[in-house]
Amino acid sequence: MTDPAKVRRHAERVRELVASVVRSQIKDPRLGMITITDARITADLRDATVFYTVLGDAAAQAGTAAALDSAKGMLRSTVGKALGLRHSPTLTFVLDDVQDQVKHIDDLLAAARNADAEVQRIAAKAEYAGDAQPYRVEEAEEGDAEDGDADDARGGDRR
Repeated sequence: MTDPAKVRRHAERVRELVASVVRSQIKDPRLGMITITDARITADLRDATVFYTVLGDAAAQAGTAAALDSAKGMLRSTVGKALGLRHSPTLTFVLDDVQDQVKHIDDLLAAARNADAEVQRIAAKAEYAGDAQPYRVEEAEEGDAEDGDADDARGGDRR
């Protein structure tokens, strides 16, 4: 079994190596404004998944994916030599759609804010279905006078 801390260190090293090679050695014109966001490696250190984002439209994303796919062999050999492992991990590149998720979450939050504002607006116009005070309240003066008469009738206040 491989140590999880060792796997994390290797994954971070893979991310750093791929980012540095993409920045300095790959001269493919299809490569857009790319950021390597994360790398994950399996426990047996044989397969690595590298997540990236691309600034631009779908054409830029497709071009960058093609450029990374064509440079996969060079990236794999560079990572394998730098990590010093017996087997170089295979690299899989996955487009990280963080921007789409952020936009979706922002849309959900805006919808929730609008729904809350609508509930507040409806609640401001709300009225009670019955009386404002639904509980029976006895008058304090009536209760005091009756208590005194009851004491006299029972004989509690005799001299």
